[in-house]
Amino acid sequence: MSQIATRILGIESSCDETAAAVVESGERILSSVVASQFDIHRKYGGVVPELASREHLRQIVPVVREALEQAHLAYREVDAIAVTQGPGLVGSLLVGLTYGKSLAWALSKPLIAVHHLEGHVHAVVLEEKQKHPGAMIPFPAMTLVVSGGHTVLYFVESQPLAGHDDAACFSYQKIAQTQDDAAGEAYDKVAKILALGYPGGPIIDRLSEFGDPNKVAFTRAVIKRGPPADDTGPRFHRGGRSRYDFSFSGIKTAVLRYVRTHGMEAEAEERRRMGAGKPDAERLRALSSQATLDLVASFQKSVVDDLVTRTLDAAEEYDTRTVLVSGGVAANRLLRATFEQECRIRGLRVHFPSRHLSTDNAAMIAAGAYPKFLSRNFADLELNADASLPLG
Repeated sequence: MSQIATRILGIESSCDETAAAVVESGERILSSVVASQFDIHRKYGGVVPELASREHLRQIVPVVREALEQAHLAYREVDAIAVTQGPGLVGSLLVGLTYGKSLAWALSKPLIAVHHLEGHVHAVVLEEKQKHPGAMIPFPAMTLVVSGGHTVLYFVESQPLAGHDDAACFSYQKIAQTQDDAAGEAYDKVAKILALGYPGGPIIDRLSEFGDPNKVAFTRAVIKRGPPADDTGPRFHRGGRSRYDFSFSGIKTAVLRYVRTHGMEAEAEERRRMGAGKPDAERLRALSSQATLDLVASFQKSVVDDLVTRTLDAAEEYDTRTVLVSGGVAANRLLRATFEQECRIRGLRVHFPSRHLSTDNAAMIAAGAYPKFLSRNFADLELNADASLPLG
């Protein structure tokens, strides 16, 4: 195990949350601060990029300062600065990245670039280390990163770092991705159709408890199968389509059609008129008919079943006994319960981050930077944001 504690300041600003955290040696969270912009974007039913970048400018300095204060560290006492390089909203990314570069230059500290999705993978590993110090998740793993902006499957392998039994580098091969809307985006759009507020994921998750998930039958998206496997090993996603690809645009359209054909538009308009856009589950339940509750429950079950089935089928084909699930939608209660149940049936192990580490945060960025710090994989001050940065 590495003998000297390494404290990395992580900065995350890829979308609409300004976050900073200090993580020690990739496994101990000393602080984690997240400034949410939900109230700013709620009335628009989604993130407005220009508003997001302006709010990052306002929040970045106090958020970083608070993270250091919670960790009881001075700026000069951190060993490195880690920043999210991409993917994400370019204006938002630039705020965190530019501030991180400025700190690295002013403090003469190493700068480390971290991929946002790799951060989500490290959130799962970090959570396991928090619960079981010294524990290592068995790899390879089939990894689902599912959020408002991403729904993607990766085959992840681990390579221990020489001389450091507490850290490993990961390699990523894309197995599948969404062909249109991400799962979290579909939640937000359905919530907007039904005037349930923003963000849609948490409120639909809560309201679904009161509906019949089998009341409305949705057709599962059919993705054209990829070429058959050959003797060269697993078939990875190199453009085109994979039979494990996701698609959620169709179910969003099906919800809209159901609302119109069943005369539910007036009810949604009444919720909108009464200012029901604030995500108060009890108030929204009182303003929702049983038909609406059944609809959201059926929508959620369909999305969750699709995510779980495709992920576990891929895990079995690629002979991985471990499944990792991360990203904002990983906080969904039905998704967690279904993965746990189905993994028990199939003899697979599934790991999630805590709900706090599921959504965008900087602790995952600092944790993801630790193996890079040990291998001296540093960025220079010419580093730029990349809104569509690939992983693997």
